[in-house]
Amino acid sequence: MTLTEELSAWAAGVRFGDVPGDVVEVAKLQILSQCAAIRYGAAHPLGRRLVAGFGEPLQQDSRRSAYVLAGLGSWLHFDDTAYAGHLSNSTVAVPMAYAAGQRLDGAGLLTSVVVATECAARVTAAVTLGPFRGQTAAHTHVAGAVAGRLRGAGVPAELWANAFGLGLGLPPRTVIAGFLGGDSKVFSASTPVAVGLDACDAAEAGFTGCRDLLENPDGFLRAFAELPLPEAVTECLGERWHTRTTSFKVHPGGPGMDTAVDCGIELYRELGAVRAGDIESVEVATSLYTALVARWAQERMCGPDSPVGALVFALPYLLATTLLTGELTVADFTAPALEEPERWELADRVRIVLDEQMTYDLFHNLVPFGQGLRQAGDRAAEWLAEFGARWEGDGRWLVDLVGELPPPSRDFRGVRKVTPSRVTVRLRDGRSATRQQDVPVGGVGATGGTPTAALVREKFLGAGGSKEVADRIAELERVPAEEIPGLLRAALA
Repeated sequence: MTLTEELSAWAAGVRFGDVPGDVVEVAKLQILSQCAAIRYGAAHPLGRRLVAGFGEPLQQDSRRSAYVLAGLGSWLHFDDTAYAGHLSNSTVAVPMAYAAGQRLDGAGLLTSVVVATECAARVTAAVTLGPFRGQTAAHTHVAGAVAGRLRGAGVPAELWANAFGLGLGLPPRTVIAGFLGGDSKVFSASTPVAVGLDACDAAEAGFTGCRDLLENPDGFLRAFAELPLPEAVTECLGERWHTRTTSFKVHPGGPGMDTAVDCGIELYRELGAVRAGDIESVEVATSLYTALVARWAQERMCGPDSPVGALVFALPYLLATTLLTGELTVADFTAPALEEPERWELADRVRIVLDEQMTYDLFHNLVPFGQGLRQAGDRAAEWLAEFGARWEGDGRWLVDLVGELPPPSRDFRGVRKVTPSRVTVRLRDGRSATRQQDVPVGGVGATGGTPTAALVREKFLGAGGSKEVADRIAELERVPAEEIPGLLRAALA
């Protein structure tokens, strides 16, 4: 069997009873959290434009609904992350869009979400050591859309293989200038979702896809990865549950910047309502990944007129806002908050410093890079050297820093998302304060503080969701098919 055929056979055959209980619980949180992200996205002016142009989140046309849901939930970076990818923009959005038409009950909806998450994560993991990752990995949502729709339709594995082959045969590729420099980011999940759903339509009409598309020398993995990991597609199917690696966002913005914002919130609580004029400097020590993303975003910043695509990655603005207000919300990405001179004054004093120990910790943990590097083995040095050169000089410094890596995980139990930051604020009156956070609040493997389920519930309620809906989603496996359309409408209204 080819990789596509093996993945398709597994995905077509999974039943709700095959999914471990802890994985089911994470899938419920995925649904609740993504509904919150969609609600927040729809409240922003760009979200309102998306709805004006393409319709409401839930429509009679399931395909159109999936397109809108994917867009609203993704672009503020309020969506969840996993190893590997920002998955829920397709793996939750598409099953929700098709749930009514497919007459799914709660267990069926959860099964679709889990299977879509597993398929999209595995395809993404196979090319994670490549030029596209996170939200720039549009191919994630081609796979997520195919699996999210076909699992609920109950079609045979052959149709799955054709749809994967068709969709991943011509997947979208992100252009970074457009992703960061305009409003294209709003469609970073919607466009690939449309490609995946077109592939499903084509497969149902009798079109065939390339069965060895993934591993073919001229195939998908070679085209999208500098270091392909074909084994990531099918290894440990039914044992290595990628859903377990899901981290939940508690504030917009990212990636890797959550911990700096978490530190900013704690510093605000300690220092009180200081003003920009009270602060002499702000230093953020962080890993190579976060520092690089912040640098790329900074090249496209232009104060209050900065595109939202770059703004969500602009660590100086995110942290300055948090230190001045004690929080980071969707309102901080539009007027009048964006027009406050004090935020930009303080952002200019934020200095980002590369921390080698944090960089070591980042690459040695399974999420977001470690699993891929461990699967690559000796080949990882080539990729690390290229990645290190993006910061400065000869990238061999990163190879030497990371050193030898342990073997990959077989089941993703006990994983941690380590994306560390240490924030130091120095005041003009001579005082200073420092906070460090290794795993973001809501991140997989976080210890202490509010439990993850409670954080996701707070996120949903904060977005205007009701306690009754949150309670019902918490017992979703017991919800009958006739209640699902009304429950989803209430979750997104």
